[in-house]
Amino acid sequence: MGDPAAVFKAYDIRGLVPDELDEGLARDLGSAFTLLVRESEPATGRVVVARDMRASSPALAGAFADGVRAQGIDVVDIGLASTDLAYFASGHLDVPAAMITASHNPAHYNGIKLCLAGARPVGQDTGLTRMAELVEAGLPDGPGGGRIEAADLLDAFADHARSFVDPATLRPLKVVADTANGMGGLVLPAVFDTLPFDLEVLYGELDGEFPNHPADPIHPENLRDLQARVLAVGADVGLAFDGDADRMFLVDERARPVSSSATTALIASAILQAEPGATIIYNLICSRVVAEVIAELGGRAVRSRVGHSFIKMAMASEGAAFAGEHSGHYYFRDNFGADSGLIAALLVLEALSTHDGPLSELIAPFDHYAASGEINFEVDDPGAVLDTVAAFYAGHPQDHLDGLTVDAGDWWLNLRPSNTEPLLRLNLEAGDPVACAERVTEVRGLLGQ
Repeated sequence: MGDPAAVFKAYDIRGLVPDELDEGLARDLGSAFTLLVRESEPATGRVVVARDMRASSPALAGAFADGVRAQGIDVVDIGLASTDLAYFASGHLDVPAAMITASHNPAHYNGIKLCLAGARPVGQDTGLTRMAELVEAGLPDGPGGGRIEAADLLDAFADHARSFVDPATLRPLKVVADTANGMGGLVLPAVFDTLPFDLEVLYGELDGEFPNHPADPIHPENLRDLQARVLAVGADVGLAFDGDADRMFLVDERARPVSSSATTALIASAILQAEPGATIIYNLICSRVVAEVIAELGGRAVRSRVGHSFIKMAMASEGAAFAGEHSGHYYFRDNFGADSGLIAALLVLEALSTHDGPLSELIAPFDHYAASGEINFEVDDPGAVLDTVAAFYAGHPQDHLDGLTVDAGDWWLNLRPSNTEPLLRLNLEAGDPVACAERVTEVRGLLGQ
């Protein structure tokens, strides 16, 4: 049996296979999720189950489905899917969903991303803690009798994704997409099939061993093949996706990575042109340019904690049209409030199609601050460290929405405990690279690093 204590994280379920997550535990998790669904949505009679291309995913998906059926609820098996396709299925069918994936983690990991009907998030405070309690207490025998049916929703998802752009505005841009042997290799060609773009897919073969490079484009070394190909073929843009294809990162025509904050600002500007005055949410470690752009265009900017469950809850409570995170997650009200890197990519391509110039020029107004990037520190007592940093910068405005944020006017920092690892994560931004580096050195000293 797997290790329930090890697999419950802040936003999802994830662990090593089979040491921490095996078929027995997956079945229990399916039953626990069904009991959670019954508590919150008693009328629900179906649960969507989807999976990625990892070698362990078919067996874990089957076991999870068995756990659902044991509790008397039917399963809609949509098979291989990206996470945004699974969220679409949840919203489209108005039923809860489970996506078997470990996203960007190495091949020997797997996990489960969950949502309630309408793609409503399930995180630590919205269901995962309750599921852990149910598993720990021992699951009751269910009535059984749940059926299973297969469904293919890829074409419906492709139609839905394309509905976010106007095909008449698009031009035949040369696009290179690195899907890293992940689920983007399935969904991208389907979505791009009827669009005028010249799409070339790198590593489009589904292979959960990730034979070419890790499926985590937030790390620069995993963009090198994409960058080289963009230059080699003279592409207008490069797109990089993670293993379950819910995150997207841009590379411009010069093969330079585009920050997710700049991408958020670009998409926000497009959203506000179509919907003046809209509310846009950004997490608190996005560049300040995001809030500035939203304000300049007459939108309402709302700052949020980091993490998809917090973002999704904020989107619902604020009636937001769009939200972006520094990590390459982009959320859309008209996508059931869920994130989709693919929809974000289409909106960028639409903006580029209507712009008289290359992507580097289009993005330049949104990329004029110097950022440290996320720097991780191992510390023995994160709380004490945060107190030390707060005291040192006591003369500047501070808040504790998520860790510690210090706003010094011409620079700011956020230092927050990781939700998934025993680390403190530093993000710092200043007006220029020299000032940014100086402040990072200062903070390192406070942390004893």
